[in-house]
Amino acid sequence: MGTDNEQGRRRFLSRIITAVQVAIGGTLGVILGGAAVGPALAGRDETWLAALPLGELPMDVPTPVVVGVPRRDGYTQVVEQRTVFLVRTGASDVRALDSTCTHLGCRVSWDSEYQELRCPCHGGVYDKTGAVKAGPPPAPLATLDTRVDSGRVLVRL
Repeated sequence: MGTDNEQGRRRFLSRIITAVQVAIGGTLGVILGGAAVGPALAGRDETWLAALPLGELPMDVPTPVVVGVPRRDGYTQVVEQRTVFLVRTGASDVRALDSTCTHLGCRVSWDSEYQELRCPCHGGVYDKTGAVKAGPPPAPLATLDTRVDSGRVLVRL
């Protein structure tokens, strides 16, 4: 057995090593946890984007409109193109439908002959309100908020 002085030094060094390990573990936990959870907590900036003048929308016909969605990518700003369907339902009432099929994410298109939105991938069919008519889609097309400002339709993405 060692002397009391040696045992005291060992206990002191053991505590220092434990404290350093706890500090390293805590730092790694904050860094890795922040990287994993941070983007989810940060949320997305939802902005109103100009889509089309209201006068250019026919009544009760889904009209595809490509909207540029700006987002930050590191130090640069990127503009992603996103297609939405605008359906004018009244004098100034407009519904916006996401063009992404709820089955596997393919883009739907308007079939004017059959008056329905069709997915080319697996045969999903939606009516002009976005409700599922046939095929494998598990849910209706997502609706997006719209508003009319100074005669222009705005969509919130």
